[in-house]
Amino acid sequence: MKRYAFGVDIGGTTIKMGLFETDGTLLETWEIPTRTQENGKYILRDIADETEKKIKEKSISNLDVEGIGMGVPGPVGEDGTVFKCVNLGWGIFNVEQELEGLTGLKVKAGNDANVAALGEMWQGGGKGYKNLVMVTLGTGVGGGIIINEHILAGANGAAGEIGHMPVNDDETETCGCGKKGCLEQYASATGIVTITKRYFKENAQAESSLKDMDAFTAKDIFDAAKAGDKVSLEMVDEVGIILGKGLASISCVVNPEVFVIGGGMAKAGDILIESIQKHYTKYAFHAACGTGFKLAELSNNAGIYGGVRLVLE
Repeated sequence: MKRYAFGVDIGGTTIKMGLFETDGTLLETWEIPTRTQENGKYILRDIADETEKKIKEKSISNLDVEGIGMGVPGPVGEDGTVFKCVNLGWGIFNVEQELEGLTGLKVKAGNDANVAALGEMWQGGGKGYKNLVMVTLGTGVGGGIIINEHILAGANGAAGEIGHMPVNDDETETCGCGKKGCLEQYASATGIVTITKRYFKENAQAESSLKDMDAFTAKDIFDAAKAGDKVSLEMVDEVGIILGKGLASISCVVNPEVFVIGGGMAKAGDILIESIQKHYTKYAFHAACGTGFKLAELSNNAGIYGGVRLVLE
């Protein structure tokens, strides 16, 4: 194993990069703008330039670099083919081959959520486990599945898109994916606000500290729940039911050792984890009832850690 490797996490606004030693030691992180102009044709060139610049700055030989691993915001096949990244302007092409041609280094790529899950398994909340599912609760709901220490990508990189599991046939509003009744419409930071507003609309006489606010956020709901607000506690429980049932369904298919919960909403901590776990235990197949729940630990660095772990494979 060579001494160094680069981790890259491509976002719609910025590209996060990290220089690592291959034992998992993070040496330095930095960010560059994501230039999406002209269908994102500058993105890989910018990554190659930054890699070359850092190698020169640190007086590292290319022979001492294991490679570049990166997370991409879209489906990626096992051979490195990207199946369109709308927010980058990319169509269908082999991102690994192109970046290898620009750098002369080995390149491995995967879907950003899957790569973040790999990072959490390697050096984060899932350390010590070989089989896990990461659930990212933010504006939407993302996921990543790791089986025997490897990403489960699926036929075209779409495995782990748990936010778009159908959970409500009666939903009238449309999800960002174009369908209706997806899990992320209820179990995301956006979703819990939506279902709480619906509750107040249907229960105008309900008493809650949230009604004193001009606008409330997911954090406000969790803070109110911790303070004993009955409506907020009911909404947290509703999210727990939806996620508990959804993760119980996932466990019947992939049987993870642990679920790692990350994203901005995970900052709510125990009140969220305990609600999910309570309902998960109710719905889970008996052989999977003991699946653990952990909070993610790497925050915004999970993707670059996962990128390095990916290239080490």
